[in-house]
Amino acid sequence: MKNIIVFIFFLSTTSIVAQSNSANPSSSIRIEMLFPEGKSKAIILSFDDGTISDRRLVQLMNDYALKGTFHLNSNKLNTKGYLTKEEIKSLFSGHEVSVHSANHPGLSGLSKIDIVNEVIEDRKELERLTGSKIRGMAYPFGSYDDLVVETISGLGIEYARTVADTYNFSIPKNFLVWHPSIHQFGKAFFKPNDTENDKKELISFYNLVSDFLKADTLAMLNVWGHSWENNGEGNRWVEMENFFKLVSKNKDVYYTTHIYLVDYINAYKNLKFSVDKTMIKNHSAIDVYIKVENTSYKIPAGSVFKI
Repeated sequence: MKNIIVFIFFLSTTSIVAQSNSANPSSSIRIEMLFPEGKSKAIILSFDDGTISDRRLVQLMNDYALKGTFHLNSNKLNTKGYLTKEEIKSLFSGHEVSVHSANHPGLSGLSKIDIVNEVIEDRKELERLTGSKIRGMAYPFGSYDDLVVETISGLGIEYARTVADTYNFSIPKNFLVWHPSIHQFGKAFFKPNDTENDKKELISFYNLVSDFLKADTLAMLNVWGHSWENNGEGNRWVEMENFFKLVSKNKDVYYTTHIYLVDYINAYKNLKFSVDKTMIKNHSAIDVYIKVENTSYKIPAGSVFKI
């Protein structure tokens, strides 16, 4: 009799669990972010300083329909070797202009007031020159510490790129400590007349780019550097154009800037879901793309979408 009662209890419990899972299929539904336009890959090209070589670099990028983020030192503009203030707005049309500090000091170790002045002075002048709101930066020399991060977070800065290469395609967890994927051409050309190292580093660089282009999961490639580096020995401008040819016009890649991707990811994070995950509210002004059970969906800006 006891065995019969236990068996009946087991059947009842199994039935309840099965009915619960059947009634709540949302518990097993996985929702993933896609990049804008439903792309699985994104590229950000990020260059520092604002020297006159940016003119050639921007023209090359425009030729290949690529977008860039350019981090400028406003107090160096109109000086020898640097861009003029008058050309900033037109030259970087279609690209992003971003803070790099007014005078390019290492920020780590500076007093809080000096950090504030370097960032605010640069941001204010760049906003005047471009007529646009400036919300991002790159740390000069990649120099930052906890005080720097804490300080810039209160100055309207929403991301800050470092120079610490990750050699991967991950999205940063903290936008104020945004580690890029790789420096342009890795560490090739770092040492003069070191052709063996240059060859090795270029192979590593292009292997990483190839891995990115073949990636079958969400992947972001962030390449950083300086346009003036291409003026050194060797055919660096030719190498840059080869790189642009390789990554341009790819139907699976979204070409973007730092700040647009920050806005997009924040819009995705702020999507509101019903309990069963079939109704989604997008409060942002940006169309957001998601993947649910291997099916892609566009969640229009300011809409309620039902799957």
